[in-house]
Amino acid sequence: MSWTQDPIYVCGMLSFSVLISVLLSKNKIGRSIGTPILVILLCGIFANIGIIPTATSGHPIYTAVFVYLAPMGIFIALLDVDLKSVKNAGFPIVLMFGIGALGTVIGVLIAWFVVNPSVKIGPLAHAIAGMYTGTYIGGSINFNAVALSYQINDNPDLFAATTVVDNLIGTPWIVITLLLPKYLQKLLPHKKLLPPNGQIGQIKTHESISIASLATIFGLAFLAMALSKSLSHYFPFMPEIITLTTIALILAQIPAIKNLKGTHTIGFFLILIFLGVIGTLCDLNTLAGLGNLAGPLVLFVGILVLVHGLVIYGLGAVLKIDWDIVTVASQANVGGNTTALAAAESLNRPDLLIPGILVGSLGNALGTYAGFFIAGVLG
Repeated sequence: MSWTQDPIYVCGMLSFSVLISVLLSKNKIGRSIGTPILVILLCGIFANIGIIPTATSGHPIYTAVFVYLAPMGIFIALLDVDLKSVKNAGFPIVLMFGIGALGTVIGVLIAWFVVNPSVKIGPLAHAIAGMYTGTYIGGSINFNAVALSYQINDNPDLFAATTVVDNLIGTPWIVITLLLPKYLQKLLPHKKLLPPNGQIGQIKTHESISIASLATIFGLAFLAMALSKSLSHYFPFMPEIITLTTIALILAQIPAIKNLKGTHTIGFFLILIFLGVIGTLCDLNTLAGLGNLAGPLVLFVGILVLVHGLVIYGLGAVLKIDWDIVTVASQANVGGNTTALAAAESLNRPDLLIPGILVGSLGNALGTYAGFFIAGVLG
């Protein structure tokens, strides 16, 4: 076995990839890209030049990340979601987020009938439609939640293709939306809308984690995962990740759980590790061998994102909503709360940081349900 295949070495490189990405995200260019995308790109480069193995090789560490760390990261991240506080984001951004989510669903349905993926992609096409629905409502957490439930990751070539195409279409859209407000404001000037006074708080950039909070967070995560797995035996029609998501959202509304220190830091770290593994799926050799599969996926996601953009920016124009708010809402849909945060910072709108995080967190929760719904309807 090559030393680059050593599980301990791979764990170390994944961790340092997160560190490098966090450091890169502190400069202006890196901040506009966002830590999640930087992790994906960095690990993708490392995998393709042989510094770490590609996920298509079936490395045991990557399997463990898919099976254990990914669901755990989703659960812990959702412990930071206060459903009651979403109303503090202000009506305009919540409205635009909802419109963006609707645009995603419409885009998926249009793409489904135009591309006819069940014929061109195969019997898992409905699951892939659900994955893209989830990811373009609230970010990659939802993409991976649906993928894990339908075991798309057991088909590494297909999973790699869906991930590569997601990054190929989604990443440019994130960049485009950061440029649109400046030009749209000149073409169709809209009044700047600010949330009500007193509703803007501070982003948790640093947390002091005690042993008690660490034990509580991981204890809840392990027990919730065990309970979800157990319930799936009695209710096989209920995906484990749905049960896990529901448990997390219920617990997150309990004051003692909501006040735990470390949920954001730990959850985000685990998600970044998972995204790093997603980056290793971007195997250029695999992509070159996809053949006829790449075309339908690119067309499907391209139509989806185009319709999402037309709906959210079109209705934003009709309703005369602040273009910055429309952009942060779209980022919350496409990339989740982290890219929404990056968008607010890039647009020099500190007043939209917390609202973006809140609706992005809401998308993390709702996107999973929407993804499973679409997969079920089209299946």
